[in-house]
Amino acid sequence: MIAWVIDGLLIFIVAGPIAAAGLSGFAVATAAPALAVILFWRFYGATPGKLAVFAKIVDARTGGAASTGRLVGRYFAYLISALPFFIGFAWIAIDRRKQGWHDKIAGTMVVYDDD
Repeated sequence: MIAWVIDGLLIFIVAGPIAAAGLSGFAVATAAPALAVILFWRFYGATPGKLAVFAKIVDARTGGAASTGRLVGRYFAYLISALPFFIGFAWIAIDRRKQGWHDKIAGTMVVYDDD
C-alpha cells in the first residue's frame, strides 16, 4: 500500500501538469507513466515505491528477473485487476502466493527482500 501511494504521488506530480496542458498533454501524460513504470520494472525490478519497501517483481516460475514481455503484459493486466471493483488487487490478500490477477496473467509475483 505504501509503495502504491509513493508511486501514485510521483505520477501525479509528473503527469498532472502535462495533462493539464491540454489534449496532446493528456496523451503524453498517459503514455509517459506507462513507459516509465515498465522501464523501472525492467531495469530495477521495481518502481520507486516498491524500491522504498524493498520489494521487486520477479518471474513467478523461476524467481529470476521477469522478461520485458511479461512486464508489459503485467502493466496492461492491471486493467483486468481494476475493472471488477479492484477485486484483482484485493485477491492478493487471500492468494497463497500473494499474486494479484495481473501477476497471475503475466506470470509474475512480488517478493520482498528479507535483509
